[in-house]
Amino acid sequence: MILEPLTLPPDHGLPDGLLTELTALYASQRDFHALSGDFPGPDGIRPEQVAAALADELAGPDAEVLLARGEGGLVGIAITLVHHPDPADPDPWIGLLMIDAGVQGHGHGRRLASLVEDRFRAAGRTAVRLAVLGNNPAGLAFWTALGYEVIDHREDLRSGRPCAVLRKRLV
Repeated sequence: MILEPLTLPPDHGLPDGLLTELTALYASQRDFHALSGDFPGPDGIRPEQVAAALADELAGPDAEVLLARGEGGLVGIAITLVHHPDPADPDPWIGLLMIDAGVQGHGHGRRLASLVEDRFRAAGRTAVRLAVLGNNPAGLAFWTALGYEVIDHREDLRSGRPCAVLRKRLV
């Protein structure tokens, strides 16, 4: 698996082929999007919605979108924050890690999480945080199996949804 940072061209448009791949990835995770409510219709995610969501993520100065590619093409995506908006929070964050549902269960999620952690380690970071929606026990099980520990319960900053905040030391 290789990670490829996503950069938007000056016109903020994604190449059609890449947007098609990303839309298929997002659409494959219908159940997650039904839980999160991030898209108004999880059964009909459209390219313009995915493009807008990614542009919104990349609008933040500390955000990075990483495309995970395997032998068969795009297998996942990770969105990270180098610095959390709360200045009292010293750790970088994983804002989203999503694997194409068609290849889920083959270790791609673990591998992508490990590569993201390695990037933070290489940058001298000593821990990473993330939030799991309170209505997503499968997500919580995934992250705790990777060594993340629940350190707090609070609402997410964007939508006020109940979440568990998890942290993992990287040293």
